[in-house]
Amino acid sequence: MTDTAAQPDTVESKPTFTSFAESTKQDWEQIIPHLAVSQAMVADRVIDLMASLENDHGGFPVNRLEHSLQTATRAERDGRDNEYVLCALLHDIGDTLSPYDHPAIAASILKPFVSPANHWMVEKHGIFQGYYFWDYIGLDSQAREEFRGHEFFDHTEEFCAKYDQTAFDSEYKSNPLEHYIPLIREVLTP
Repeated sequence: MTDTAAQPDTVESKPTFTSFAESTKQDWEQIIPHLAVSQAMVADRVIDLMASLENDHGGFPVNRLEHSLQTATRAERDGRDNEYVLCALLHDIGDTLSPYDHPAIAASILKPFVSPANHWMVEKHGIFQGYYFWDYIGLDSQAREEFRGHEFFDHTEEFCAKYDQTAFDSEYKSNPLEHYIPLIREVLTP
């Protein structure tokens, strides 16, 4: 970490307000530099969370990390750009934190860094993925049809068809997480 990035952590006095309504311009001048420090730690936190997915298979044929690595590897080997590959890698990062709404976690992490098309794809992939199995669990597998006609419908449909729903193969040779660490750092570090 550079001296500039570390500087906010050496602040001797902290603001003393107990509510935002009591805060001052000077308080915020102390606080704002900390946002850059926090953002600088995001890549490492994402890497740690991705690594933790190895410990949960969720009942699937492969663990959650392997599913994510397969999804990203398939997209990369198909010639997708780095942004798309990163979205493929992180699309299920929220699985262990919020299984019923995991796409929202990944979409929130990625939103400031990716195109509207890729953000929408990550945000909606759970509904589009349901096309392949929701009938088996009492849900409407056609739920994605609500979005038919949306400018990113085909983009998201293709992601699920080509990369996400096919990424449960225990024999597939995916790239390791270490392969993607430089990409995570490049995109998520200011």
